[in-house]
Amino acid sequence: MPPPSPVPVPTAPSGRFRSTRSSLGKFANTGDRASLRQGVGHYIKSGLGGSATATRRFASTARTAQSLYGALGGGTAEGEPRSVDARLTESESAREAIAVVVEIACPVDGTQDAEASRQSINDALSELLKRFPDADLLNLSEAERSFVIERFVGMDVFRRFVLDVGSAIQSKAASATVAVARLKEAREFIRETVAASFKKLRDQGQRLSGKSITQTVQRVLRDALDVFSGYAE
Repeated sequence: MPPPSPVPVPTAPSGRFRSTRSSLGKFANTGDRASLRQGVGHYIKSGLGGSATATRRFASTARTAQSLYGALGGGTAEGEPRSVDARLTESESAREAIAVVVEIACPVDGTQDAEASRQSINDALSELLKRFPDADLLNLSEAERSFVIERFVGMDVFRRFVLDVGSAIQSKAASATVAVARLKEAREFIRETVAASFKKLRDQGQRLSGKSITQTVQRVLRDALDVFSGYAE
């Protein structure tokens, strides 16, 4: 019996980002944080069709998080070779090691979404090594793996946001320098909201597990996207 077909994501209506671009343009021009929150809220609510539909649109983020967790050794039995073991050596630099993990977790497929996820993985691992300078990608603690997944998800949501509507900020900012600063503010706002959703699950006793990363990340995304949608009301 053939597997069931995936539930299609509804096609978004024409002009769906109009309210998003208006609010983000005001934020770019004035730095008004309320306009940033409204812009992100409109992006989820009217641009992507609401948090439920948006969660489905971010399905690849959850799947890539699962692959990334596995590539970093999550869910393997004690003594079992991990995905990166055969391709990393002690002589390789941290940058080379990160490149290997990126390739394993998210191979190039020619799409913008995959390229965004590859950059998000790179950013998450770079942040890991800044936060934990002694971290060993071949022997991460569970806390370090969880840190990477949390940072990856936040960055991936931000990078998809930039792909869709980042130009609204870049075109309305007074200068390239201001545009970079505004995008950084948007990045931190999105990442902090996603991090708060991860914390909510931890406070409820939910921990990342190798067999349920996809489902856990989907729950986090739905919660964070609900929060974002509320800013559009």
